[in-house]
Amino acid sequence: MNRTSTMPRTTIVVGGILVVLGVASYIATSFASWTALIPAILGALLVVFGVVGISRPKLGVHIALVVALAGVGGTLMNVVKIGDVFAGTAERPVAVVVSAITFVLLVAYIVLGVRSFIQARRWKQEAAA
Repeated sequence: MNRTSTMPRTTIVVGGILVVLGVASYIATSFASWTALIPAILGALLVVFGVVGISRPKLGVHIALVVALAGVGGTLMNVVKIGDVFAGTAERPVAVVVSAITFVLLVAYIVLGVRSFIQARRWKQEAAA
């Protein structure tokens, strides 16, 4: 039975969403800081590795998951300030909100990736049996 991974396409979609999010936040902040483009940079990397993953799923998706993990770590410092946004005391509320959205997207992507790897291992074990 041929099992085709959907993770390369998922990687490209998540990457595309992050590119749009990063560009939109950069525009929304009146081009004030290039750091608003960080989600777009992460997204572009995910798109590239998603494309690699179409022909070499293991390689592309593994590297994309490492990028996503780095993105989660990098956005965490702003995510912990989400309470300040709701309290109205955040210095850079757009950055905090965009970081939180990026964080949630990347964590969801990592969960999907791990589930995909677990399923692939099960399929491999079933095929060997």
